[in-house]
Amino acid sequence: MHFILLSACGGGSADSNANSDSTTNQSSTSNSTSSSITNNSSEVTYSTGNILCNLNELTFNDDESINANSSYNWSCNTQNRMLTGNGIPNHEVGTFPNSNNPNTISIQTINKTFTNNPVFTSSSGAAVGGPGNVIAYALNSVKFDPGTAGTCSSSGSCSLGPPSLGSWNIEALGHSTFNFGDDMNHAHVQPSGEYHYHGIPELYLDKLGKGKTMTLVGWAADGFPVYARYGYTDANDSSSVIKIVKTSWKLKTIADNGRPITNLGTGTVIPLGAFTQDFEYVVDYGDLDQCNGRFGVTPEFPDGIYYYMVTDDFPFFSRCLKGSF
Repeated sequence: MHFILLSACGGGSADSNANSDSTTNQSSTSNSTSSSITNNSSEVTYSTGNILCNLNELTFNDDESINANSSYNWSCNTQNRMLTGNGIPNHEVGTFPNSNNPNTISIQTINKTFTNNPVFTSSSGAAVGGPGNVIAYALNSVKFDPGTAGTCSSSGSCSLGPPSLGSWNIEALGHSTFNFGDDMNHAHVQPSGEYHYHGIPELYLDKLGKGKTMTLVGWAADGFPVYARYGYTDANDSSSVIKIVKTSWKLKTIADNGRPITNLGTGTVIPLGAFTQDFEYVVDYGDLDQCNGRFGVTPEFPDGIYYYMVTDDFPFFSRCLKGSF
């Protein structure tokens, strides 16, 4: 069974490295169980309102590309989880701007609300994403925005940003054909100054300090949790071996009809893997569904929940959501 992935659109670019240091850290977390209620055969409602409902930090990041406070606060009421933050990462980043990214990280105003009662639907997932409809936020208020605004026409005219030159969507990660300047965190900066993750936020994962265990790194727009890289071999058994979770998307062996072969701007061949359309979803090929998620138990949800994964391979992060919102 095969699915066509609907691409999200972002923008920007960046690369290199620098230093950061935390001077002030005020945070608290809470662990508890979740409960699920089956409403009917196609929908399940979960409760997440007792997980990480008092989480905050104010840290000065002296990375040469930042030199500003990283600030975020998560709180909950009966129905919702609220995030306020400034979108400044609390870890080392690449050097911005640089030759592949003309943009500078700047303070943002983040005010987002997520349901505490996410509902998993029976649909195959709605396409979402892009600057106007962010698919998820990390706990540090930095957004996940896995797609790009880069496109090519069928003739090979390509652009890494708007305006669109065609229907072939360029991927930010996993190839060397086009350089968006992503840094060691698989992140870069949009023209708006928004630092954002396209894949696993490596140094943020290090900062969370949980090693090779299931690590909750954020919340998706539909209210379901987001974990990074590691999960249980048996999704429903927390005593099973921890492993690197694999996606069920695979690189096609034959290019689609009409796919550009050469980038007219450079004259270089465009190998498979540069475009979103170069990948296909195959049921049970890996551990996850077409939205890069699965059902299972987690440290925060020992009774089980649907959750998304940030993975090492395409699609790196979900381009669709399984919950209603």
